[in-house]
Amino acid sequence: MLGTRILPVIAHLRGKLIHKQPGRAIVETGGGVGYEVTITIPSFTALPALGEPVALHIHTQVREDQLALFGFHELDEKRLFERLIGVTGVGPRLAITLLSGLTPERAVASIRAQDHASLTRIPGVGKKLAERLVLELKDKLDDFAAAPVVAIAQGIAVEDVLSALTNLGYQRTSAEKSVQVAIEKDESLAADFDRLFRAALKTIR
Repeated sequence: MLGTRILPVIAHLRGKLIHKQPGRAIVETGGGVGYEVTITIPSFTALPALGEPVALHIHTQVREDQLALFGFHELDEKRLFERLIGVTGVGPRLAITLLSGLTPERAVASIRAQDHASLTRIPGVGKKLAERLVLELKDKLDDFAAAPVVAIAQGIAVEDVLSALTNLGYQRTSAEKSVQVAIEKDESLAADFDRLFRAALKTIR
């Protein structure tokens, strides 16, 4: 149609990393052009040092005359992101939040197992949305590998410590593993936020 502007769809970026922070990166490509990209926490932790070469898989969202770029270190993360935003009520920002709290493998396992509890731990995902994610995706993820759903240790301090660790930028699955390891060594930690937090910090990666 005459007068319609066709915006480019960017699927991959390769260049020099000139800025990074949790949730955001800027990649400078040829000609000195820098692209701002919204990223997940796992993709952030996988970024190289500033000034180093970097490559990201990109999902481009086109709205009117604006481009929003969402970047992923792993292709499966991008593929799952695109499945998530196809669910009613899940926009790109929420999908990024979900994949910052769950690895693709853990997210797929939770959806397949109808594990609403794991999904609702993600900020912005309530019970109804968790049910919708399961309903709309549980039979559409056969091409994804899934990690087993691991039971998380229980205790009055556990969820507070997990929230504190994820707020610091650690991946949810890493936080869960470190908490589990700490409690396996000393079950009394499950009732003591300060001690459990310090113990988890010693092993988290």
